[in-house]
Amino acid sequence: MRFRATIENVNTFFRIIQAIEKLQKKCIIKFSEEVMCIICNSETNDGGIQVWSQIKVDSLFTSYRIQSNADNVITMALASEALLAALRSASQPPKGSAYETEEIIMKLAKKNDHAVLTFEIIGMSRQGRKMRVAHDVKIEVLKPADVANLKEPMCPEPDVHIILPPLQKIRPIVERLRPMSDFLAVRANNNGRLQLAIRTDSVSVDTEWRNCKNTNQAPSNSQNQRDPDADEDAERDPDQLFSVLVSTKSFFKFLNSHVVSTTTIACICQNHCMILYVYVGDLADAGGVLTFYIPGQLLDD
Repeated sequence: MRFRATIENVNTFFRIIQAIEKLQKKCIIKFSEEVMCIICNSETNDGGIQVWSQIKVDSLFTSYRIQSNADNVITMALASEALLAALRSASQPPKGSAYETEEIIMKLAKKNDHAVLTFEIIGMSRQGRKMRVAHDVKIEVLKPADVANLKEPMCPEPDVHIILPPLQKIRPIVERLRPMSDFLAVRANNNGRLQLAIRTDSVSVDTEWRNCKNTNQAPSNSQNQRDPDADEDAERDPDQLFSVLVSTKSFFKFLNSHVVSTTTIACICQNHCMILYVYVGDLADAGGVLTFYIPGQLLDD
């Protein structure tokens, strides 16, 4: 198998992995001819949050070449922290460094009998000489049979789709709520109303936004399965609030994606889960979507 690409938009790639690294120590990246998928599907992380994302190849890379016996798809598992470190070096050269980055090449290689993803940072020194810095990230190439077992969570039809306020404005609010309760209620209706609330024996806090925009559907690349028997035409009171209780810690970790978010759509499946679509780039012409699944929590009375 062969893989090589020039990273054209290294800052966006860095911010995507920055959001992923906060969730899970290991992630899965699937490269195909047209899209790069980043997956965090371990149920062992706090709150069971999962990420399934699709990023258009041409939004990040140029000179993109891939070849494999698995329909030109290469899937690998790697440490998200190591990948972030390599991208940080490429996007933010060390202070006082004696070179300016001209090109960043990412390619599949083998070092000491281990498969690695190599990042070659090519630059020019102040004296006009070519310089090259390389970072190797150890990877595990997954077998096609293991890749076939990767499945997105099954979810019922969402009761409401709502466009969230900017995540960087929500984040400080949730940061204050986090020490007060392990669980956060997220409520929304089809009339632009959004609530975040906590309830404990000692404290009760509600935060509300009005005039948020509702949307009728999830992104077209969403793969999660819906209930075929759901009656989409059923008339509902637009002021009815739909709610899901989630881990406050998980929701706060999701909010780290503010570094890459332009528009975020939240979908609430009543008492079941919350699905969040974080767009990379403008909504009308997004370079990709990060899809976060946060399971609902059921508490004993």
